Amino acid sequence: MSTSEAEVTVADAPGAQRFEARIEGELVGFTSYVRDDDQVIYQHTVVGPAYEGLGIGGLLARTAVEDGRRRGLKVTVTCPFIKAWLTRHPEYQDDAE
Repeated sequence: MSTSEAEVTVADAPGAQRFEARIEGELVGFTSYVRDDDQVIYQHTVVGPAYEGLGIGGLLARTAVEDGRRRGLKVTVTCPFIKAWLTRHPEYQDDAE
C-alpha cells in the first residue's frame, strides 16, 4: 500500500488526549499526550502495522510538536519515536526537550 500526506488526516482528539491519524475515516495511528496550561508531554506513538513506513508517524510527530509550539507550551517528549524524529528534524529541536 502506498499513501501520501494528502490522504492522511491528523486531528487533535482532546477527549482521548491524543492526535489521531486517519485514512478515509479509519484510525491508523495516534500520538498520546498529557496537556495543561503550561506544558504538553508526548508519551507514545502508535501506527498500525499495515501502515508503518508510510510517513504517518512522522506526520503525527510534526503535527504534535507544531501544536505545542502554536499553543506556546513547554514541549516535553518521553515517546522514543518522537525523540528519534526530533533528532532527524533539528528545525524542531528548540521547541522540545
